[in-house]
Amino acid sequence: MDVSDIRRAGERLREQVHRVVVGQEAALDLMLVSLLCEGHVLIEGVPGTAKTLLARAFAACLSLDFNRIQFTPDLMPGDVLGTNLFDFRTNSFVLTKGPVFTQVLLADEINRTPPKTQAALLQAMQERIVTIDGTSHDLGAGFMVIATQNPIEQEGTYPLPEAQLDRFLFKIVIAYPSRDEERSIVQRHGHRTAMPRLADFGIEPVADLDTLVGFRRVVEGIRLSDQIADYVVDLVRATRGLPTLLFGASPRCANMIAAAARALAALEGRDYVIPDDVKRLALPTLRHRVVLAPGAEIEALTAEAVVDQVIQKVPAPR
Repeated sequence: MDVSDIRRAGERLREQVHRVVVGQEAALDLMLVSLLCEGHVLIEGVPGTAKTLLARAFAACLSLDFNRIQFTPDLMPGDVLGTNLFDFRTNSFVLTKGPVFTQVLLADEINRTPPKTQAALLQAMQERIVTIDGTSHDLGAGFMVIATQNPIEQEGTYPLPEAQLDRFLFKIVIAYPSRDEERSIVQRHGHRTAMPRLADFGIEPVADLDTLVGFRRVVEGIRLSDQIADYVVDLVRATRGLPTLLFGASPRCANMIAAAARALAALEGRDYVIPDDVKRLALPTLRHRVVLAPGAEIEALTAEAVVDQVIQKVPAPR
């Protein structure tokens, strides 16, 4: 395997997803990058912008197990992880696995469940294991969380804590489609009101777990020069100590940007990272990891605006 195989697989996956989803090229590229470097993604957008459909179509292109959890205020950690139940026939406890025991997990409307249940995913996302009653269970190399959240509905929602946000490689913000894209959506899906059935569009898997593991080994070998490494570190460190930010990005963020830049380079067919790879990924990697200072919120500044300023300020290597 080499980068040309990864590039071709990425092109095929985009082609399959676009049988169902109109537009969303930037979001799909970030999901591909995350898949190649073992990351998780948080997709934010107003209702009706195909967040769930995009995640379902993406998962359908992979020969991986898929589960979906609809997060609600009454969801308990055991509903996510599973629990040990006593079996009177064998006189012993038996593990009943929850939906987290899968390879691609769609956490739909993750901000609708309380922090205690949100925290149930922390260990799974970071370590790919789940601990139930003191026993650890491996989730495997294919485990990936695709979470969605609604930014405008506040009643009955619980903001994700910073510790959990830091586990997501990207926060992908989905905007309204262009007029031409919206017209194509109406032409393609305007004959029904229900969620489109993926089987009707003939989506075919383009990779399996063994192929994905091989791709990841190739990505790990992508060259990241000392100058690019310095640029990544300078970008992350530039978010600390700003008067507009209460907290900047963590060292984990620098590692994630470097890994993601390698994956993006591979998808572009290159075996080396360029500054534009880092610059392209900086905003979706940083926007959910910085915390605005109270004064910045009063001035109506956004995290995206502050991160954009940092990206413009830090010089890229030539």
